[in-house]
Amino acid sequence: MSLAVAPSAAGRAADSARRRTSASVVLRSVLEHGPVARSTIARLTGLSPASVTDHCARLGALGLIREAAVPRQVKGAGRPHIPVDLDACRFVVGGVHVAVPYTTVALLDLRGRVVAERRLGHGEGAEPHRVLANAADGLGALLAEAGDRTPLGIGVAAGGWVDRDAGTVVEHGLLGWRDVAVREVIGAHTGLPVQVDGHARALVNGERLFGRARGSRSVLHLFVGNVVDAAFATHDQVHHGPRSQAGAIAHLPLEGGTEPCDCGRTGCLQVELSERTLCRRARERGVITTANPMHVVRAAAEGSPVAVGLLVERARMVGRAARLLLDVLNPETVVITEAGVMYRDDCLGAVREAVGEERAALVVPSGFTDSVLAVAGGSVALDVLYRDPLSAAAMSGMPAGPN
Repeated sequence: MSLAVAPSAAGRAADSARRRTSASVVLRSVLEHGPVARSTIARLTGLSPASVTDHCARLGALGLIREAAVPRQVKGAGRPHIPVDLDACRFVVGGVHVAVPYTTVALLDLRGRVVAERRLGHGEGAEPHRVLANAADGLGALLAEAGDRTPLGIGVAAGGWVDRDAGTVVEHGLLGWRDVAVREVIGAHTGLPVQVDGHARALVNGERLFGRARGSRSVLHLFVGNVVDAAFATHDQVHHGPRSQAGAIAHLPLEGGTEPCDCGRTGCLQVELSERTLCRRARERGVITTANPMHVVRAAAEGSPVAVGLLVERARMVGRAARLLLDVLNPETVVITEAGVMYRDDCLGAVREAVGEERAALVVPSGFTDSVLAVAGGSVALDVLYRDPLSAAAMSGMPAGPN
């Protein structure tokens, strides 16, 4: 006679973690290869065919994947395999990116594609609760126009020091924000689950899932806007550090820098490379009359040699910053989000030249040229979904499928 032993709480937790990890592996395989047969998923992931079939049933019950069209049967080939693919029409996630002059709100599908996008100016000042309430209202308007698509959650990305676990912007000097409970405010206005992270880390995840860093075992992302920061991911994990302080590079000294910084030094990355500095220099040279860096890019495209010079020199300095980080982190891929680099080959060339010939091929511009801020916000939520797709049941209020 044998006695059945009930699994311990630790054993049940371990089993649950394994199921969720396997579900994540299956969903990412569908993202990468779909439409794809279950047998192919099993071969690619190393999971058993029975396990893949079980997870596909769970993910299908959640509405995350669906069976694709049955391929035409070849005579004598037996019963055709029915492929599965993402159901990219059923769900969306909300994305919020808080920049210095405006907030971007957007809806993204499960492939990270922007379905709808709107830019909301901050107006007079950037009082945090007003900015966040406006963002929530903006998302509500987009969802009202989205038909029957169901929102799974909201991702919020911002520059500065963002504590992912607490869901707060701890400090954003350019906005004047300190200890802003972003998750709490957006959640209260929308009733949806909210995830919060820094925009450089958010874009690392976006590039790994949907962009130019797919398949890279280690990725460095350098974000150069009004805020300058970085993020590093290795073996599918973004490094956050205690209270998510990793990636704060604003006050690293930059060789050749001349701009005085509020910290008392000269040539810090943020003040040297920021869009504010670029636009101020462009106004002083008569290239533009605004504070919009894309107007400098447009002037360069229209043939202004001064605009071209400003953008190329800035890109060269970005390359020096990238070289510093490359020396320390030695990643397989370096993704640059910077206006000139994303739109102009001469700027990308200047970055690669500054990095050095041996490592130039590692450097690529962001794959989200026309929607980078929208993707940053949405990627915060999509990263959580792809890491733990079974939580979609809790987010959408649907049953989790078969147990």
